[in-house]
Amino acid sequence: MDSTFGILDAFAFVVFAVLITVAVIAIVSLGQLPGRLARKWEHPQASAITSWIGMATGGLLWPLALIWAFVNPSGSQASRIENDQHGWGASESEAPTNRHPPMRKL
Repeated sequence: MDSTFGILDAFAFVVFAVLITVAVIAIVSLGQLPGRLARKWEHPQASAITSWIGMATGGLLWPLALIWAFVNPSGSQASRIENDQHGWGASESEAPTNRHPPMRKL
């Protein structure tokens, strides 16, 4: 049995080390993605989205965190501003005044 450590063995260890390093970097980057997106878009619950629970559960909850980063809660300030800009959800006293008059039947 030959027990020498050759140049090809060293090359194989280097390749494995690089592959493991790239895999760890990819997993950490994907784990941070929902939190970074939520902070970038000033989501009101960004600190909760930044949680590592999604990665700690083997990635099972990670898609939920990613979806959560894209959805604004209906009671948040950002959704109220967006709805006011479109004229949705405003009460009659807060409704924009530039609406068209109702159509009449002929």
